[in-house]
Amino acid sequence: MIVVAGGSGLLGRLIVTRLLDLGERLAVLVRDVDRARALLDPAVKVTGADVRRPEGLDAAVAGADVVVSAVHGFLGGRGAGPAEIDERGNANLIDAAAATGAQVVLMSVSGAAPDHPLDLFRAKYAAEQYLLASTIPGTIVRAPAYLETWRAILAETAGTTGRPLVFGRGDRPIRFVSAAEVADTVVTATRQPASRGQTIEIAGEPITMNELARSVQQERHWSGSLRHVPRPVLRALAVTARPVNPAFARQNRAALGMDVDPARR
Repeated sequence: MIVVAGGSGLLGRLIVTRLLDLGERLAVLVRDVDRARALLDPAVKVTGADVRRPEGLDAAVAGADVVVSAVHGFLGGRGAGPAEIDERGNANLIDAAAATGAQVVLMSVSGAAPDHPLDLFRAKYAAEQYLLASTIPGTIVRAPAYLETWRAILAETAGTTGRPLVFGRGDRPIRFVSAAEVADTVVTATRQPASRGQTIEIAGEPITMNELARSVQQERHWSGSLRHVPRPVLRALAVTARPVNPAFARQNRAALGMDVDPARR
């Protein structure tokens, strides 16, 4: 059996659908059971559990041959951010997998590092190291930003104007990848024990945010100049919003990080 933690998110749903199509026996581990059942195939077993708390995780993954972690706390509020979900939550999940003798496929991010300016990347790196230091076979999959996520954000910010809102100058090439491609890679790794012990890097294709925004306009037959949020505004929001809305602050910091050349920060 394969257990997919975070199976109701963008990537998780794609992974679950592909594994179902391949005839795999599945269970999905999520915090919001009702939401997951509304989104997923009725054939999928949905288990409610919170990776932030080790209690109950052993039972949630009992009988699993492979545990796939597609959880993330990038959009989480206070107490549910990267430190709680991506670092400690993944550590709890890895411990639970070890207790049942399951292997682990861990979803991470390109550029994960202990000194990265973004907390998500530091937390993902810590989770990678925890898995590597464990006694169980595991595979790490690293991927850049998802095209689907950012296309949706740009379309939403356009509203009725047809003019997407670009965070920063938008002229720096950024590597993007389709979440569908990532799901294919994760599914292949899940079903191939030979990938254990490997870190799989998905390269993606470089494109500027301005180019991506214009492609959204072209696809939807919109016209007009792009709108931009200046970098100083992103910097200010990354700081001032943190006490009241840490997720919003994190998004602005991430947008600034994507817009600025790391060598010039």
